[in-house]
Order: sequence, then structure tokens, then C-alpha cells
Amino acid sequence: MKQTDPKKLTLFALTWPIFIEMFLHILMGNADTIMLSQYSDNSVAAVGMSNQVLNTVILVFSFIVTGTSVLIAQSIGANDRRQAEEIASVSITVNFLLSFIVSGSLLLFGESFLKMLNTPESLMDEALIYLQIIGGFSFVQAIIMTLSTVIRSHGFTRDAMYVTIGMNILNIIGNYLFIFGPFGMPVLGVEGVAISTVVSRSIGMIVMFILLYKKVKHPLGIKTYLKIPKIHIKNLLKIGIPSAGENLSYNLSQLVITFFITLIGSEDTISARYYTMNLMFFTMIFSGAIGQGTQILVAYKVGSGDNQGAYKMGIRGLKIGMAFALVISLLLYLSGDILMGFFTDNQNIIDISTYLLLLAIMLEPGRTFNIVLISSLRAASDVKFPVYMALIFMWGVCVPAAYFFGITLEMGLAGIWLAYIADEWLRGLFMLWRWKSRIWERMIFIRKPNSPSAEA
Repeated sequence: MKQTDPKKLTLFALTWPIFIEMFLHILMGNADTIMLSQYSDNSVAAVGMSNQVLNTVILVFSFIVTGTSVLIAQSIGANDRRQAEEIASVSITVNFLLSFIVSGSLLLFGESFLKMLNTPESLMDEALIYLQIIGGFSFVQAIIMTLSTVIRSHGFTRDAMYVTIGMNILNIIGNYLFIFGPFGMPVLGVEGVAISTVVSRSIGMIVMFILLYKKVKHPLGIKTYLKIPKIHIKNLLKIGIPSAGENLSYNLSQLVITFFITLIGSEDTISARYYTMNLMFFTMIFSGAIGQGTQILVAYKVGSGDNQGAYKMGIRGLKIGMAFALVISLLLYLSGDILMGFFTDNQNIIDISTYLLLLAIMLEPGRTFNIVLISSLRAASDVKFPVYMALIFMWGVCVPAAYFFGITLEMGLAGIWLAYIADEWLRGLFMLWRWKSRIWERMIFIRKPNSPSAEA
């Protein structure tokens, strides 16, 4: 089997398949939204409320995934393939166990979670059935996330992309069958979309397992997954828990802000926010893909002892990410009326969303600081600083500002977006300072033996 040579991988070679994979994941969600919008705007709003919960609980899986990506890449950079394989096995086992706990919690307490968000009664039935179906099978998503991370960290980013393409095709076909009811199929609306998503993900999970054993040199046998070296668990938690803390802080702050939004107005307000966020995700995935590609390359370099190369890679990823964020957010605003027309013909929703897209031109470049530089810091095992900044700025700036601008000054969603802008830019500038300080050079977990950094 052909192994990955970190020295020959480029940011572009790693990033474009990651971008397409992330794009297709977003497309899957947007396909649900576009197709459901032909069914009911309220159905779209209901799914949006459920996704607030689902996005938060996925953090339980992502903290293992984050540590996996960094440690495997550092191990490959240090030319320790055996250790990379052990880390992969540990992460699959741990996320497999955690995911069942999360799935059961969503089935049992889904209605309580939705009530905590102040979900309107008119949306509750559809929101709950979507949450219970998707959430009850969230273990499938957890395993897909883990397998995809292992495969991408070995440099096989195109293979993960191909699986995502297949899942999207199956999901769109399933949505069509259950929403529009051709060939005598029952019209199930939100329930049908949830079923389609679960089936397509389950098939994708099976294919991911096949790729794991075909593409990555991985020891076979059940004993591999039952043997869990304590050192790998320790390192996964050292990286994963603080990283999850930063993401958890973000998602919890979004839940609070979602509650604020339910106080602002009607279902139109909730729908406008959800539609706009779906369009803004197209900007975020450019930065996100560059961030993930940069993270892999920075981890390769710090693992091999090339700290100067890692520093330059982080700065280069930031510049490219900001350029893309500015251009794409501008294009989204200029074509906002046309794009929103694919989702709804409600002019009030279109007007609100278009104005939010204008504010996003200021928001998205600031967000890039955090997406790219936090990924770079994480790749060098500097994971606590982003959490401290998240707690300070998300809860000290974003949430209070969202209430002040959105509720007190009655600026509505525009006020919420101004709070986002303040948080992302202030926090991002601190991330830039941290990267330039190079304090992270003292925190790297895995280094190539006898490298200058390892000896220092």
C-alpha cells in the first residue's frame, strides 16, 4: 500500500478535497432545506430548531475526533506509523461507546431540550420527530466523523470526499421520494427527510470502514479495538477536551442567542436566520477547509521538528482563508435576492436575510482568524488558550451584546449579527498574537526523535 509522504503534500492538494467534502455536507443540509421549503416554511424552521440541539451534542464526538486528527498527523510527521494506527483504533472505540450514550439521551430527553430553546408550539411536533430520528442514530454520524478524520489525517482526503458525494446523491433521492411522493411513495415531510438522512449516512459509514482497511495500513481484528493504551487516551483528552470546550462554549452561546431570537419575532425571524446561516456556511467552508488542511500540515511539520515551517504555514493559511472569506461573502450578498428565492417567496424573510448577508461581509473575514489560527494552534498542541478566549469573548462580549443590540435596542437579527462581528474580530486578533508569540513551540506532544525541537 502506498503511504503518505508529508513532505510532498501541499495545502492545495489537501484542501480541495476537504473543501468539496465539507461543501457536500453543507449541501446535504441545504438540499433538505430547499426541498422542505417546497413543503412548508414552518417545517424548515422546525428542522432549524432541532439542528441547534444536534449541533451541540455532536461536540461529544468531536473532542475525540479533534485529538485524533492532531495526534495522527504528528505521528506521521515523526515517521511513527505504528503509533498512528494505535491512535486510530482508540478513537474509533471511544467514539463508538460515547455515541450510544448520546443517541439514547436524545431519544429520551429530546422534547425537554427543545422546550429549553423556547421552541414555538407550532413547530414542536415536527422538530421533535426530526430530533428523535436523527438523534437516535447520531452514533452513525459519530463513527463517520471518526473514520473520515483517520483517513484524511493519513493524506487520503479525496477518498473521504468520494464517500460524501455518494451520501449526498442517496440523500437527495430519498428526500425526493418522501417529500414529493412519486411512484405512490408516502409523503412524510420532515419525517421522510430524517429517514433519508439516516439511511444515506449508514451506507456511508459502511463504505468508510471499507476504505479504512483498503487505504490505511491498519491492524485487523477485534482485539485491536479492545486494547486501549492509556497514553493515547491521555493525549486525546489533553487535546480534545479543551478543543471541545471552545466549540461547546460557541454552541452553548448560540443556544442562548437562539432563545433571544425567539423573543424578537415570529416564525419569519427564525426562518430568516436559518436560511441566512445556510448561505453563510458556504463562506465558512472555504475557511474551514483551509483550516483543516493547514492543521494537518502544521501537525506534520511540528512532528518532524520543523517549527519555522509550521509557523509560516499557519500564516499562509490565514492569508488565503481571509481572502476567500471576503470574496465569497461579497458574492453571496450581491446575489442574495436570487439565492433566497430558491428557499422561499416570503418577501419579509428575503429582506431580512439580504441585510444579514451584507453584515456577513464584515463578519466572515473575522471568523477566519479563529477557524484557521485555532486549527494551527491545535496542531501544535496549544489548546487551552483558545478556550480561555472563547469563554471571555463569547460570554463577555457576544451574548451580552446580542441581548443589548437585538433586544434592548430592538435592532433584531441585525443586532445579533453585530454581536457576532465584535466577538469574532476581537477573539481572532488575540489568536493572531498567540500564533506570532510562538509560545506553542513548547507544547508539542509528539516530535521526531533527535529533531532540533525535540532536543531543545
